[in-house]
Amino acid sequence: MRAVVLDGPGSIRVDTRPDPQLSGPDDVIVAVTAAGICGSDLHFYDGEYPFAESVALGHEAVGTVVEAGPQVRTVGVGDLVMVSSVAGCGSCPGCATRDPVMCFSGPRIFGSGALGGAQADLLAVPAADFQVLTIPDGITTEQALLLTDNLATGWAAARRADIPFGGTVAVIGLGAVGLCALRSAVMQGAAKVFAVDRVDGRRQRAAAWGATALTPPATEAILAATGGRGADSVIDAVATDASLTDALTAVRPGGTVSVVGVHDLKPFPLPALNCLLRSITLRLTTAPVQRTWPELIPLLLSGRLDVDGIFTTALPLDDAATGYAIAGSRSGDDVKILLTP
Repeated sequence: MRAVVLDGPGSIRVDTRPDPQLSGPDDVIVAVTAAGICGSDLHFYDGEYPFAESVALGHEAVGTVVEAGPQVRTVGVGDLVMVSSVAGCGSCPGCATRDPVMCFSGPRIFGSGALGGAQADLLAVPAADFQVLTIPDGITTEQALLLTDNLATGWAAARRADIPFGGTVAVIGLGAVGLCALRSAVMQGAAKVFAVDRVDGRRQRAAAWGATALTPPATEAILAATGGRGADSVIDAVATDASLTDALTAVRPGGTVSVVGVHDLKPFPLPALNCLLRSITLRLTTAPVQRTWPELIPLLLSGRLDVDGIFTTALPLDDAATGYAIAGSRSGDDVKILLTP
């Protein structure tokens, strides 16, 4: 099969690798029909995370089940499914919460070495009854891909931001996760959303969805717009030192900062005393992907939650290097790349 492989910073190629095999009776093999390039993939691509050998990339996939172990109950050969980006064992008390991060064996992420990469012709999925879901009629390929990671992450970010009905929210970073968080914040009760990004095109995209667009650092502008009080909630979908500092200073006393951006490997100098004196709640999370599906799918099917326009470019798998170069440019025209094996 073909698989997108990273050999080193900025070095992407499509490799030929052995087809994956079932490793357990509850596994499935999925023939991938669409895969997404995620901002998290860019941390490897940009050289922020070290790795010892070539990595098969990708953790966002939808496709057709082509082989299933004898203990798989919920899906079968021929079913069109989406695959959670984060995997758990599926049988422990932690996984019973439908949050793979709580897995007692530890969560695993596709495309990070522990499991195969989703940007490939085929993907082996363990504990399939926990990891995969048949795509309901009416859910598009793009929506299903967002449900595997970005939309689930943006939704969880808003959930954990303690947004009061009628409240004010700032979203820092307007990539796919940030835009999903913006739409989720409105769905969860925000009356006003500040959308913060360095890229003009991304700010314009958020403004078209009704947000007030700001250039970072945005603390002064947010304080001015809120009478010096600050935003009730801040969602940081970037998690650099600069964005975290902006988030912690732009939130009101007693407010919540919800972080879903991926920080680098260096410690962040947390202004702990300032947070203490202002009673700030700080939450950091990866998405409880499976837990979000019962909430998000009905909202998408009803049309109440709109995520159209987040995927901006579709390319064949063989053009993955071009896709990564586009994603790595972080332009205003291109937000999220879809690869089609």
